[in-house]
Amino acid sequence: MDVKRVLLAEPRGFCAGVEKAIKALAWMVTVFEPPVYCYHEIVHNQHVVNRFIEQGVIFVDDVDEVPAGAPLMLSAHGSAPSVVDAARENDRIVVDAVCPLVTKVHHELKVRSRKGYEVLYVGHAGHEEAVGTMAVAPEAVHLVESEEDLERAAEAIAPGTPVALLAQTTLSHDEWRALMESARERFPDLWMPNRSDLCFATTNRQAALRAIAGQSDVVVVIGSANSSNTVALAKVAANSGCPRVLRVNEAAELPDDLSGVVGVTAGASAPDRLVNEVIERLSPRHGVEVMAVTEEDEYFPPPPELRELLRHLDDRYAEVLADDREVSAARVLDNLERHV
Repeated sequence: MDVKRVLLAEPRGFCAGVEKAIKALAWMVTVFEPPVYCYHEIVHNQHVVNRFIEQGVIFVDDVDEVPAGAPLMLSAHGSAPSVVDAARENDRIVVDAVCPLVTKVHHELKVRSRKGYEVLYVGHAGHEEAVGTMAVAPEAVHLVESEEDLERAAEAIAPGTPVALLAQTTLSHDEWRALMESARERFPDLWMPNRSDLCFATTNRQAALRAIAGQSDVVVVIGSANSSNTVALAKVAANSGCPRVLRVNEAAELPDDLSGVVGVTAGASAPDRLVNEVIERLSPRHGVEVMAVTEEDEYFPPPPELRELLRHLDDRYAEVLADDREVSAARVLDNLERHV
């Protein structure tokens, strides 16, 4: 390996929603004896998931697998209303770590469907966020992944019916824009939210990657294969002119033939520790240049159920919660690791 220089995208890694979810599950494993249950992976990163498995967290795909009275967290990707209702049965202690941006899309779908709209939802079939969102109003929503899907939806919607357009928050701007423009052509009176459904953190990470992709001989995107925003980053790098794009889970997956200028970024659920390990493995001869396009200061507080739970358990937790903004999820994960 003969890497001349690393261009490090900024921002990268954990977004505010992931920070919130990781810290919330860390609280659950701190205050409850194992096992703590989590519906689906808390975030789409295998390193994060494995860390919590080591702490006694059991990830399930059906809330019926969770015993009565057990602590249960719902993942950051959002859950179907029926799942949330079932989770709260049998005296389970439920904390919902859904990202507020996903909650926004759920609300938009609920409101539009109640007003008689047919809703085009641009998303990926089978992705947990898409599954949970579409379950809010399944009778009114049409999943759109391609121009063909859009054409089929247009044929199925009766003339004169109002139509709305919503999106999975983790899409790349490129795939969203193409389908959005086509939908606008087909439906001139198309309703769209005033504020984009695309996650600001996802958009920022893609912008930062575009700033380095054209200058890089290789781009390394760190994150898991089931992370939609990570996969989108890899597509953005390829579409931005980088001749070679690699998605890796960790430094050990890097090939030995990398050379020249290497761009590095990480998906929104990838710990910065993995970034540091990748840079160490690359060992650039002329160091690392951070390429920043914006500074993020978004913060999502802990889930309300968790705040209420902690206040009832011990007054001291209220003081700790007051400092939650200042404590990073990366630090929380490191502390958990030392207690394994």
